Amino acid sequence: MDAEVAEQGTTYRAVPAWRRVTEGEQRWRVGLAVLVLIGLQLYVPREYAFRPAWVVPALELALLVVLSIANPRRINRRSRPLRVLGLALVFLSGLATAWSALVLGYALIQGTDLDTPLELLRDGGAIWVTNVIVFALWYWEFDRGGPAARAHNVCPPPDFVFPQMTNPELAAPEWEPEFVDYLYLSFTNATAFSPTDVLPMSRWAKLTMMTQSATTLVVMALVIARAVNVLGA
Repeated sequence: MDAEVAEQGTTYRAVPAWRRVTEGEQRWRVGLAVLVLIGLQLYVPREYAFRPAWVVPALELALLVVLSIANPRRINRRSRPLRVLGLALVFLSGLATAWSALVLGYALIQGTDLDTPLELLRDGGAIWVTNVIVFALWYWEFDRGGPAARAHNVCPPPDFVFPQMTNPELAAPEWEPEFVDYLYLSFTNATAFSPTDVLPMSRWAKLTMMTQSATTLVVMALVIARAVNVLGA
């Protein structure tokens, strides 16, 4: 329900920020997350990386620069080319992360000689963090048509329902979902393997969360089991 506000003896319902046109969220938060993602992709050993190892990070950085120039401060410019570039950035990030997870999982199943348990957990942890960031980007980029569409309120039905949407009286007047909220959603889904306080509404949202939970569960179970095996040997 919308919060009721009384002003000059007249009661009306204030429209929450996520249901009206706003300035759009700031660029720097998602830009910082993409830079961390690129750094982790370069950090992952070459045997787990999509080869050549520098190609995907270089393309991601180039796309980030273009998008930042087009929307340097607020993400509120609606443009089909920019939308395509944003989706391309997410797709490349997802491709590189999926490749690393598959190669690592295959090596673990085949019993290939890997690093020490500490290095194995470190490399698996780096892939896990990239997985969290990539799915956060997916949720952020597709929910209600993306950040620019949300700023212009052109696609109101939410794909994800946050607690502030169902309890607006407990939220800040100008609250609207931003990248940090989707990062939290991705992190909790990767640790609890199920929805927590954010509910998926659309089928694509449910399937994407299911894919993330399954991928994370399989990869981390293999990494931990292999590390324990090596320690016990």
